Amino acid sequence: MTLGVRQQPRGAGSPHPRPGSRLGLVGWLTGLAVLVGVGYRLWLLGHAAPPTNSDEAAMGLAALHIARAEDFPVWFYGQQYMGALEAYLAAPVFALAGGPSLLGLRLPTLVLYVLFLLLAWRLTLRLTGDRWFGLLVVVLLALGSDRVVKNQLIAGGGYPEMNAAGMALAVLAVDLATGRPGWRLTRWAAWGFLAGLMVWVDPLVLPYVVALGAVLVGFCGRELRGAAGALLGAAAVLGAAPLLLDSLLTGRNPLNAVLAASGANASAGWADRLHGGLLLGPALGMGFCGPGRCATWQLWWALALPLLLALAAATAWHTLRRAPADPAVPAAGGPGGVAQVPARVAAAVWLALVLAAVGTLGAYTVSSSAGLTPVESSRYLSCLLISLPALLWPVWAAARGGLRRSAGDRRGVGSALARPVALALLVATLGTAGHATWQAARTAPATRAAEARHTELVTTLRQLGVRHVRAGYWTCNRLTFATSEQVVCAVVDDALRPGFDRYPAYRREVDGAAAPAWVAPTGSPLAYTLDERLRAAPGSLDLVTIDGWRIYLPSA
Repeated sequence: MTLGVRQQPRGAGSPHPRPGSRLGLVGWLTGLAVLVGVGYRLWLLGHAAPPTNSDEAAMGLAALHIARAEDFPVWFYGQQYMGALEAYLAAPVFALAGGPSLLGLRLPTLVLYVLFLLLAWRLTLRLTGDRWFGLLVVVLLALGSDRVVKNQLIAGGGYPEMNAAGMALAVLAVDLATGRPGWRLTRWAAWGFLAGLMVWVDPLVLPYVVALGAVLVGFCGRELRGAAGALLGAAAVLGAAPLLLDSLLTGRNPLNAVLAASGANASAGWADRLHGGLLLGPALGMGFCGPGRCATWQLWWALALPLLLALAAATAWHTLRRAPADPAVPAAGGPGGVAQVPARVAAAVWLALVLAAVGTLGAYTVSSSAGLTPVESSRYLSCLLISLPALLWPVWAAARGGLRRSAGDRRGVGSALARPVALALLVATLGTAGHATWQAARTAPATRAAEARHTELVTTLRQLGVRHVRAGYWTCNRLTFATSEQVVCAVVDDALRPGFDRYPAYRREVDGAAAPAWVAPTGSPLAYTLDERLRAAPGSLDLVTIDGWRIYLPSA
């Protein structure tokens, strides 16, 4: 099989219709798939889904401080890694809206998702020329399991940006490697800036930066020795400037914080790491499981993934070695000005995406997080969606008969079973991802109800005139953000001892208050501890109960 643009007759069903021709059925279906993907996520946002938490609220508080020009954080509050880019994106929204909100915090992440979807479509067309395959990619990325939409919509640091940036790096790499004329220095600067920015935001995308950078070195090495290389390097330094300046001024090494977060300071057995990293992780992280769990039948993707990686790598390597080094030839007016890509460039980019996926999967598997918290830490595999077109392209080609054995070619993949097996795999992929999306959508009404209970808590505290409270970690920042800091919260553990405050100023304010209240979810260990205190000293606290929450007020 040869990777690259499929040579087909031009017309409504061809990859690149003539200028001015109609989009055709596949064009309309692709547009509809984009609208469905965006509409589904807007519907989730209307239900306050995925459910928010105090980590996301910490990013919202940072955005609020930026909008008020009170603070300009480099890192996610309470740690020395993961750049606060999402806070800077949300701050203008808060300023224009006149205050913070969960919807305002998530609007930039929704825009990042739209960019990721459109860039994935463009990359697919550039490298294959197959508009039907582009439709398949868009449909798959329009779906969204519980873990996937959390990665895409929750402003919890890093994840919404990485996929959009990684796909943009791939599209820019294709343009540069093919020698596409016009704006070349701008493209070099954009590639370098995005690469540097991602070093600051989250290092999880680094395998893609390195692999796609190798493509540029391989195809543009001579150009990189001149002004293009200098501009790329300067732009990369600019993108990573927050990290570099913070390291110079404080002497901190962000790599140490990243290693600690990945579980380097913990210990997990290799059996648990392999189970979490190679079985649960891929199925959860790539959108094939229900909310917070994987049924046994949904784990089939983890078994298929190594085979897909091997097939995609072998196909790309075979094409890279055998295809002629032909220059890029502009197409005659494909969608969005899409140009043909030489087979060697297409193969190199496919191979880079596959190797980056292998690197991402390997790094996650050897980390203790894969063994200790595989369900939650599967978010570390969110970048694998960048490689989805590369993984499925050989399967798609086989399903369309593109891998049929040529006469006398015993090395060909084509066989009597290739096409039906490929079709079954594509149907299973769509079906499993669609089922996981349906499972995630079913949780939205419960999430909206939980958000309504939290809104009632905020209203009750305001009516009671409460300004300072102590509560658990997963209550505090969320409460402070929901009240725009009208209620300030300090974290305590279940034994009422001081906990982890991401923003230390809140603790200082609460400690200085005359009589802070206590807030605990109904049925929580913290509520049990406070109830025990109330029983031991009747009258020491006044209890106010609302649906889902218990408020303990100091007696007058």
